[in-house]
Amino acid sequence: MCGRFALLSAPEEIRRQFGYGEQPNFPPRYYIAPTQAVPVVFAEHGVRHFRLMRWGLIPSWVKDPKQFALLLNARIESINDKPSFRGAMKYRRGLIPADGFYEWRKQGKTKQPFFIRARSGEPFAFAALYETYTDKDGGEIDTAAIVTTSANGTLAPIHERMPVIVPPENCEAWLDCNRVDAKQAAALVGRAPDDFLEAIPVSPRVNSVKNDDPENLAPAA
Repeated sequence: MCGRFALLSAPEEIRRQFGYGEQPNFPPRYYIAPTQAVPVVFAEHGVRHFRLMRWGLIPSWVKDPKQFALLLNARIESINDKPSFRGAMKYRRGLIPADGFYEWRKQGKTKQPFFIRARSGEPFAFAALYETYTDKDGGEIDTAAIVTTSANGTLAPIHERMPVIVPPENCEAWLDCNRVDAKQAAALVGRAPDDFLEAIPVSPRVNSVKNDDPENLAPAA
């Protein structure tokens, strides 16, 4: 799964890499958690856009969000079969920029957190789905989920799942919901190569959502 991640690169660098027209200004985030705002890049009529959305997808058909568990992740293996994701997979695919994510490995009665990042040190893109939910009063909220897959060789010793990382050469097709259908899009993405990521043990302070600062990335003793 993917339940926590970080976005550290400057807004100008993210804008240059992902090619959207907006010029958002956002601080580095060392700990982004579910229900918080996450950056989502999407395309409309061939033009890329940037928008903050709440992490936790709510399908448009849900009547009462309070009675519906937020969908943080969407499994790529069943993404075209689940009613919660079918519509978004056809029409609302996005990218979530990130510089890394956290995962925990069980060690007896405790868990060791790891920060997983690209070996190159550059930001990358999670595959995402998004929906705009409209409540009974007409209020709207944009929501998103991160697509996951089975772990590659680097992540398998830590956790059985990992986020889908879309390679740069496939980002355009993933976002193009007009010309690339859902099945074709699913075939474009999968596990990142084993040598793409590195996992660094970090301090247990990342167990608290209150900690959102550079100390989160300090290597564990």
